[in-house]
Amino acid sequence: MQDDALWKMPAAAQAEAVRGAEISAVELVDSHLDRIAEVNPQVNAVTQLLAERAREAAAQVDRRRAAGEALGPLAGVPFTVKESTPIEGVPTTFGAERFRDLVAPADAPPVARLRAAGAIPIGHSNLPTLILAGMHTRSELFGDTVNPWDRSRTPGGTSGGDAVAVATGMAALGLGNDSGGSVRIPAQFCGVAGLKPSTGRFPADHRVLGPDDPGPASQMLVTDGPLARSVGDLRLAYEVLAGTDPRDPRAVPVPAYGEPLPGRVKVAVVADPGGHGVHPTIRGAVATAADALRDAGYDVREVRDVPRMDEALEAYGRITVTEFAPSWPVVRTLLGKGGDRYVEMMMERTPPVSADEFMKLMGTWLNIRRSWAEFLDEYPLLLGPVFTEPPVEPGLESRDRSGRDRVGSGMRLCTVTSFVGVPGVAVPTGLADGLPCGVQIVGRAFREDLCLDAAQSIEDRLGVLTPVDPRVGSKAARPPYNVPESGQCDQWVFGGRVGR
Repeated sequence: MQDDALWKMPAAAQAEAVRGAEISAVELVDSHLDRIAEVNPQVNAVTQLLAERAREAAAQVDRRRAAGEALGPLAGVPFTVKESTPIEGVPTTFGAERFRDLVAPADAPPVARLRAAGAIPIGHSNLPTLILAGMHTRSELFGDTVNPWDRSRTPGGTSGGDAVAVATGMAALGLGNDSGGSVRIPAQFCGVAGLKPSTGRFPADHRVLGPDDPGPASQMLVTDGPLARSVGDLRLAYEVLAGTDPRDPRAVPVPAYGEPLPGRVKVAVVADPGGHGVHPTIRGAVATAADALRDAGYDVREVRDVPRMDEALEAYGRITVTEFAPSWPVVRTLLGKGGDRYVEMMMERTPPVSADEFMKLMGTWLNIRRSWAEFLDEYPLLLGPVFTEPPVEPGLESRDRSGRDRVGSGMRLCTVTSFVGVPGVAVPTGLADGLPCGVQIVGRAFREDLCLDAAQSIEDRLGVLTPVDPRVGSKAARPPYNVPESGQCDQWVFGGRVGR
């Protein structure tokens, strides 16, 4: 790596340098394109490179600056966009052969907002086929994406392409989406920061495959969210993405920053949500983050558990499967060989329910959200794991039922917090056995600002892990900075059993 490479700069510093005419936006884009040419063949994260379009957009930024126009807070900053999110004039493939030529007529609302702030889409990024083939980022159209820290570990998903692109310096920001951990899990596995916002915080339009809107579960659970190498850059993206849009009546005009809370902010700590087991390195990461927050002046308290974990997981599964079941016979034919195993195992375990049962579940959903609102009224922030294990092997969730259940259990806090619609910020805490560790900060609805503040306090004390050069072999990559090593252990208690 060249020490003065522009792609290594934080997004905020990149934009400031462009606005101040220290560098041109074209130079900045070219630096990232050079990095993509160097790194992407090793990790396969960027799927559709928009080199000429990005250069032209950068030249337009430079012309505007030369004309004396005010530039936005993300002027010239390159970002990737998940293959499920439309970029005008580019196919939105979902990683499926069937949608190879599905050219988007317009930018999705979050892409449009980032563009309006001066950011430049530099390419689409990989995902599991149709966002349904599993947690590991492997698509029928583009193949596997590689974790830059260790090729034998998954980068996570479903926004794994964006996490890898950001972690390796191919883009300053990534735009993913999350309905149960799809931003936060790859953030943890790749050593970057990620934000899942409150339901209704960012505008979106999920009518990608036709004119009809999806059902209630898809409307309420899926949120777009940014990934970045630092919490400061994540905050900058959050400020740009928050707001309303006539294409999305769900997005509400809530201020991006709420009133300061009186006194020391209370943080509930739950290292093992639901009591289903947690790897000691993850427990250690939670303890390390808790110490960092105490040092920052937070009132950190360990509590017994989060509200109604198992009941929420059951309701989440039944609602989503029931909504999805009618389309499954057609959808499964689009997933490619073996791509249907993950969902098929889920549907075998959780069959659809009747209309009467579905209506009751909708009431249960609201009731669980109320329980969480009451919990977060007492504790404005919750500190817990993103995934309760270090990065697992690629495709574990699609291998067999035990692998599927293990991954489902590992992401349980992400699943439940998506179900109740509250924000969560994933932030790294260090390395364990050469692999990234991290935690998430969960907050009250529409208090992303509190989550970002706490994540910043953790980052201030523990540092950042990326950008990183990918390793060709299976050993872990060497980070460019001095970062703390969390504890490591060959065995852990998982669900009452000792595993390896």
